[in-house]
Amino acid sequence: MTDSPSPGEVLFEIMTASGFRVRVTRAYWELIVTIKHPVMAARENDVKDTLRNPSEVRQSKSDRDVYLFYKPQHISRWVCAVAKRLDGEGFLITAYLTDAIKEGDLVWPK
Repeated sequence: MTDSPSPGEVLFEIMTASGFRVRVTRAYWELIVTIKHPVMAARENDVKDTLRNPSEVRQSKSDRDVYLFYKPQHISRWVCAVAKRLDGEGFLITAYLTDAIKEGDLVWPK
Protein backbone atom coordinates (compact mmCIF):
# COMPACT_ATOMS: atom_id res chain seq x y z
CA MET A 1 0.00 0.00 0.00
CA THR A 2 1.29 3.46 -0.89
CA ASP A 3 0.82 6.88 0.66
CA SER A 4 1.22 8.72 -2.65
CA PRO A 5 -1.91 10.43 -3.96
CA SER A 6 -3.79 9.00 -6.90
CA PRO A 7 -3.37 10.98 -10.15
CA GLY A 8 -7.01 12.08 -10.06
CA GLU A 9 -6.99 13.21 -6.43
CA VAL A 10 -8.23 16.79 -6.14
CA LEU A 11 -5.69 19.11 -4.53
CA PHE A 12 -8.17 21.94 -4.19
CA GLU A 13 -11.50 23.18 -5.47
CA ILE A 14 -12.43 26.85 -5.11
CA MET A 15 -15.58 28.84 -5.79
CA THR A 16 -14.41 31.78 -7.89
CA ALA A 17 -15.50 35.39 -7.75
CA SER A 18 -17.10 34.75 -11.16
CA GLY A 19 -19.46 32.18 -9.66
CA PHE A 20 -18.06 28.86 -10.84
CA ARG A 21 -15.89 26.23 -9.18
CA VAL A 22 -12.32 25.60 -10.28
CA ARG A 23 -10.49 22.42 -9.37
CA VAL A 24 -7.00 21.07 -9.84
CA THR A 25 -5.66 17.59 -9.17
CA ARG A 26 -2.42 16.91 -7.31
CA ALA A 27 -0.90 15.40 -10.45
CA TYR A 28 -1.76 18.42 -12.59
CA TRP A 29 -0.49 20.87 -9.95
CA GLU A 30 2.81 18.94 -9.96
CA LEU A 31 2.99 19.42 -13.74
CA ILE A 32 2.45 23.17 -13.32
CA VAL A 33 5.11 23.60 -10.63
CA THR A 34 7.73 21.25 -12.09
CA ILE A 35 7.40 21.83 -15.85
CA LYS A 36 5.32 24.90 -16.71
CA HIS A 37 6.01 27.42 -13.92
CA PRO A 38 8.38 26.20 -11.18
CA VAL A 39 8.22 29.63 -9.53
CA MET A 40 4.70 28.68 -8.39
CA ALA A 41 5.90 25.77 -6.22
CA ALA A 42 4.44 26.05 -2.70
CA ARG A 43 2.14 28.88 -3.84
CA GLU A 44 -1.15 26.98 -3.84
CA ASN A 45 -2.60 29.48 -1.35
CA ASP A 46 -1.73 32.41 -3.64
CA VAL A 47 -3.55 30.69 -6.50
CA LYS A 48 -6.58 29.88 -4.32
CA ASP A 49 -6.71 33.47 -3.09
CA THR A 50 -6.43 34.79 -6.66
CA LEU A 51 -9.35 32.63 -7.78
CA ARG A 52 -11.47 33.50 -4.74
CA ASN A 53 -10.59 37.22 -4.40
CA PRO A 54 -9.13 38.55 -7.66
CA SER A 55 -8.57 42.21 -8.45
CA GLU A 56 -9.98 41.50 -11.88
CA VAL A 57 -11.03 38.68 -14.18
CA ARG A 58 -10.67 38.77 -17.95
CA GLN A 59 -12.20 36.49 -20.56
CA SER A 60 -9.72 35.27 -23.16
CA LYS A 61 -10.19 36.67 -26.65
CA SER A 62 -8.98 33.43 -28.27
CA ASP A 63 -11.07 31.00 -26.16
CA ARG A 64 -14.28 32.36 -24.64
CA ASP A 65 -14.34 29.48 -22.11
CA VAL A 66 -11.02 30.61 -20.59
CA TYR A 67 -10.81 33.15 -17.76
CA LEU A 68 -7.72 34.87 -16.39
CA PHE A 69 -7.86 35.81 -12.72
CA TYR A 70 -5.41 38.49 -11.55
CA LYS A 71 -4.33 39.59 -8.10
CA PRO A 72 -1.42 41.94 -7.27
CA GLN A 73 1.49 40.20 -5.59
CA HIS A 74 4.19 42.86 -5.42
CA ILE A 75 4.72 46.20 -7.11
CA SER A 76 4.27 45.59 -10.85
CA ARG A 77 3.75 41.83 -10.33
CA TRP A 78 0.53 39.85 -10.50
CA VAL A 79 -0.47 36.28 -9.79
CA CYS A 80 -2.43 35.01 -12.77
CA ALA A 81 -4.60 31.89 -12.44
CA VAL A 82 -6.00 30.66 -15.75
CA ALA A 83 -9.12 28.51 -15.67
CA LYS A 84 -11.37 26.98 -18.27
CA ARG A 85 -15.12 26.69 -17.69
CA LEU A 86 -17.07 23.98 -19.49
CA ASP A 87 -20.71 23.17 -18.73
CA GLY A 88 -20.54 25.11 -15.47
CA GLU A 89 -17.45 23.25 -14.20
CA GLY A 90 -14.00 24.77 -14.15
CA PHE A 91 -10.46 23.48 -14.03
CA LEU A 92 -7.11 25.19 -13.63
CA ILE A 93 -5.08 25.41 -16.84
CA THR A 94 -2.05 27.12 -15.34
CA ALA A 95 -0.86 29.71 -12.85
CA TYR A 96 2.10 32.07 -13.08
CA LEU A 97 3.54 35.42 -12.06
CA THR A 98 3.37 38.22 -14.60
CA ASP A 99 4.20 41.89 -14.94
CA ALA A 100 1.33 42.61 -17.35
CA ILE A 101 -2.38 41.90 -17.58
CA LYS A 102 -3.28 40.31 -20.91
CA GLU A 103 -5.89 41.72 -23.21
CA GLY A 104 -9.34 40.30 -22.84
CA ASP A 105 -12.80 41.42 -21.92
CA LEU A 106 -13.11 42.53 -18.32
CA VAL A 107 -15.81 40.32 -16.75
CA TRP A 108 -15.20 41.06 -13.06
CA PRO A 109 -15.67 43.42 -11.37
CA LYS A 110 -18.38 45.03 -13.43
